[in-house]
Amino acid sequence: MLRSRMGNIRPVSEFLDFKRVSKPKNMNEVQNRVTYNLAYFSANYSIVFAMLSVYSLLTNKLLLFVLVFVAASLYGINYLQGADLNLGFVRLTTSQLYVGLLVIALPLGFLSSPFSTILWLLGAACVTIIGHAAIMDKPIESAFSEAVV
Repeated sequence: MLRSRMGNIRPVSEFLDFKRVSKPKNMNEVQNRVTYNLAYFSANYSIVFAMLSVYSLLTNKLLLFVLVFVAASLYGINYLQGADLNLGFVRLTTSQLYVGLLVIALPLGFLSSPFSTILWLLGAACVTIIGHAAIMDKPIESAFSEAVV
């Protein structure tokens, strides 16, 4: 599914065609434009969402650290394949490692404000994507195809 979606990426010149930018006349036209453009530029909007996601992680360094720390810790614990971690002076079981990870990652996760980051991401994506879809007029070819049907 990802390949078929990414195969439908429209060129940047078409996605940012300033000749097609116009103010919609009424809400009916806004609805028609948004419906058409969300389907037509869906792959491009997926890329916009991914870029906003990366931006939100780069601006929230603590959240990025927590995500990398948890991923690396889970990889390290799974790398042991159920064996105990022997550091010489202490021997830790897999369940102790998971509890230790939880004790460290949970408070750090709450301090990194993931909920506000997710809400910002959803708000920024909705404003950007729906705003673009509302001001981009349909191509002339689509008007002819609607008249034939």
